[in-house]
Amino acid sequence: MFLSLQVSRAVVSQLQARCYSAAAPIMTIKEARNILLKMVGTSTDYGPNSMPKVSRVRKSQDELADRGMQDSYWEAIIPLETDLAVRERYITFQKGIRFGRIMEDLDTLAGCICYTHYSDPDIDPEETSPVGIVTALVDRIELHNYVVSPYHDIKMTGHMAWVGTSSMEVTMNLEQEIHSTWKKILNARFIMVARDPVTNRAAVVNRLVPKGAEEEALFRKGEASKLLRQEEARKMLLKTPPSNDEILIVHDLFLQTIDTKGGTFKVRIKPPGSVWMEKTLLKNMIMCHPEQRNVHYKIFGGFLMRQAMEVAWTNAAMYSCKRPVLKVVDDIVFKKPVEIGSLLLLSSQVVYTHKSLMQVKVHAEVLDVDTGVRETTNDFHFTFDSQDENLPRVIPKSYAEFMLYLDGKRHFES
Repeated sequence: MFLSLQVSRAVVSQLQARCYSAAAPIMTIKEARNILLKMVGTSTDYGPNSMPKVSRVRKSQDELADRGMQDSYWEAIIPLETDLAVRERYITFQKGIRFGRIMEDLDTLAGCICYTHYSDPDIDPEETSPVGIVTALVDRIELHNYVVSPYHDIKMTGHMAWVGTSSMEVTMNLEQEIHSTWKKILNARFIMVARDPVTNRAAVVNRLVPKGAEEEALFRKGEASKLLRQEEARKMLLKTPPSNDEILIVHDLFLQTIDTKGGTFKVRIKPPGSVWMEKTLLKNMIMCHPEQRNVHYKIFGGFLMRQAMEVAWTNAAMYSCKRPVLKVVDDIVFKKPVEIGSLLLLSSQVVYTHKSLMQVKVHAEVLDVDTGVRETTNDFHFTFDSQDENLPRVIPKSYAEFMLYLDGKRHFES
């Protein structure tokens, strides 16, 4: 499926130049994935992973040339209209689109953008990139009110929006042309980080210099998002107690589940038109095979997102007795890479509801079958619309569930 040659930066430039030419066809996402493999120098043969022995990363950003947003610009097409084999992989039985496939493609495009942004004048154009770039966070994916057709091509575009020292924010957009009109599908923000493949420490990348008012506004938005993430991390419920307003919400919900006339806190009563949160748990287990590996010989982050999204959708469908519509993907944190051969456990739960909307959290952990030790790798947050205003409310019972409820409410309102 993939080419096993090493990258030539000159070849990458030539292929990427097709994005800017109106006469030349835009490359497909499969071609983009092939280029990404070449950039990293990954073979498609699952054998020993040849890692570099000597670090080639720079010590300071001053040693690298500044880059602009246009330098990292990419376009790619998902050829649903012309390639029947591709359409078969994306289409649902209702003639819709498997959004999990789209998440895989977003992760691929984000990698292409970041590796293109990185440029070291002392690295030979025929050599592979001296840095390894991985997905750290899917900050947000917002879907527009448009039903995607499986019979028309999807155009993916993206570029760098903000750069720190080793972290990068990528912004991407998807559109589909219907009757000569481009319809917006979604916009996404991914946070990627550069690592030294020898030491596994943070690696510096080229600074990003915005040009013009529009790019400067986009860059400032990226900086503000970083500060907001830091503030939210300080306030997370695993570290700090709920706010005063949240404490009142918890107490009010608790009072709704007891018989105040009985004079006891022990007997719990489920309010009418509601479901206990403990009844909404849905789990899945996946064996991680080499087929799902990424360019760094770990399990592909896009694959993890697709699996989490599909179990979340299934849970939302079972809860609502409808076929829900995905509205928002929020704050997917990649805490630990998933190794090939791992047992991946996905636990999904409906943690918050509002009118027709559901907030579903998916907790991912890997199990070491030799030791029995479990480690958290990811948390996923999805918002679905059941399109049913009479959707039952989800009600927490234990203190842990109340914290899940508040955390879900925070993500829902973010």
